[in-house]
Amino acid sequence: MSANENHIPNALPAGYRFNEFEIRDVVGGGGFGIVYRAWDHQLERFIAIKEYMPQSLAVRAADMSLELRGERFQKLFNAGRNSFIQEARLLARFNHPGLLHVLRFWEENGTAYMGTLFYSGMTLKAWQASQSDAVDEAWIRRLLPPLFGAINTIHTAGYLHRDISLDNIQIQDNQLPVLLDFGSARKEIGNLSDETEIMLKPGFAPIEQYSEEGEVEQGPWTDIYALGAVLHTLITGHAPPVSVVRCIEDNYQPLAVTRPEGYSLPLLHAIDCALAMKPQDRPQTIDAFAQLIDLPVSDAEALSTPLPVVALPAGLPETAAEPEPPLVAVNPAAAAEPIAGSAAGRRVSPGIVALAAVALLAVGLVVWQTVRHSETPPVAAAPEAAAPAATKVPAAAASTPAIATIYLQLHSGESVVLNGEVQDVKAASSGFASLNLAAGSYRLEVRHGDQVRSQALTIKQPGTWLINPGN
Repeated sequence: MSANENHIPNALPAGYRFNEFEIRDVVGGGGFGIVYRAWDHQLERFIAIKEYMPQSLAVRAADMSLELRGERFQKLFNAGRNSFIQEARLLARFNHPGLLHVLRFWEENGTAYMGTLFYSGMTLKAWQASQSDAVDEAWIRRLLPPLFGAINTIHTAGYLHRDISLDNIQIQDNQLPVLLDFGSARKEIGNLSDETEIMLKPGFAPIEQYSEEGEVEQGPWTDIYALGAVLHTLITGHAPPVSVVRCIEDNYQPLAVTRPEGYSLPLLHAIDCALAMKPQDRPQTIDAFAQLIDLPVSDAEALSTPLPVVALPAGLPETAAEPEPPLVAVNPAAAAEPIAGSAAGRRVSPGIVALAAVALLAVGLVVWQTVRHSETPPVAAAPEAAAPAATKVPAAAASTPAIATIYLQLHSGESVVLNGEVQDVKAASSGFASLNLAAGSYRLEVRHGDQVRSQALTIKQPGTWLINPGN
C-alpha cells in the first residue's frame, strides 16, 4: 500500500526516509496531522510517525517541505506547531501503558514530527461500530480500570486531557486501552483563528469548556464529563445532548431512569453524575468516579503486559476510514449585540439568569456567517436536539427537508421574520424560540415595533445553531 493509498492530501510518499525511519504507508490523517507507519531500520520494528500538517494552512512542496497557503497563516501555523511540540514533550514525561508513548521528536521539512510506539487494534469508535455485540457491562468494567489509571496519571501530574472521546481511545488486540493524543495543535489553531473561538466535539465537552474564562473552572471533572459521555455513547449508541443546548432546555434523560437493559444501577448512576451540568455536581476526581462504580484505578505496575508494536489501523483520531466527528465552533465575538463583559456572565451558575447568560455566550454555535473569515478552517456540528417544528417557513425552505435547528432568544412582543415572511413561532418557558430550516441562505429578523435585529445565515450542513441577531 502506498503512502497516498488512503487518499490523504499532501502525505509523504512511501519510501521517504528520516534517517533510520522509512515511511511505508499512511495509517491515518485529518485536518491537522498525518500518521504514517514507518520501519525502523536500526531496531527492525515498525513505529508510528505523526506529522504536524494543518491542511487548511499549508501544502506540500516539491522538496517535501511544507509551504504556507499565504503569509496570513503564519501565526496560526506557528501556534499549532508550538502546541504540537509541547504535547510531544508532555507525553514523553509519562510512562504509563495506557498513554501514547513518545520515542522520538524532531523538526524537519518546515514542520514537526513525533515518533511513537505502533499500537495494535482500533479506536473505540471503530470497535463500537464493528463489535457492538461485545460491548456490555462486563466489557466496560474491564476497560475502565486501565483507562482510569491513564487519565489519573495525567491529572496527578497537573494536566488535563480536554479531548477524551471514542476517537481518542485505542483498543489494542490485548484489549488494553491507550489514550491517544491531546489534539493540542487543533485546539490551539481553533483558539487563535478567531480570538475567542473554541473547537470542541459536540456531546463530549462540558459547559465550562465553552467559556472564555473556562480555564478557571476546568479541572479533573472536565475530563470526567467527557469520559461519562464516552460511556453514555457506548451504552445508548449516541452521545448525550450538547451541553450548551442543555443550558437552554435540558433534554438529557438520566440512564438511571431509562435503565438500559443489561446495565446495573450503580454504573448508570455514576454516568449520570459524571454528566451533571454543574462542575461541582460531578465526581471531582477519577478516584471518586471509580468509587461510584466500585472499580479500582489501575496503576502502571498493574498493566505490565508489554505493548505490541504491530498493525495499527489509525494513529490519530482523524483517520482516513473514520473521519473525526464534527466539531462545534463557539464564537461569542461574532455577536452583533455585545454580551456582558464580566467573567461571571460567562460562567455556569445556579438560576435561569445564569443559564441564559451561558447560552448567549455560545452565540454563533456552528453558524456559518456571511462575515466569517474565509481563511478560518470550516467546522460543523450535527447534534440531536429536541425542538418544536416551525409552523411556517419560506416556500423554498419548506420544499426540502430541514437539516438545522435554530435557537434564538425571543422577548415579549417580538416577532420573527425569515426571508421577508413572518413566522408563527413563540418562545418556550426557557425564553428561546426555535426554527427548523433546510439548507440555504436566509435573512432572519427579530422585530419589536420599529426596532429590528437581524442575522444573515448560510446553512450548508446539519447542526444546532444558537444565534443572537444584532441591531
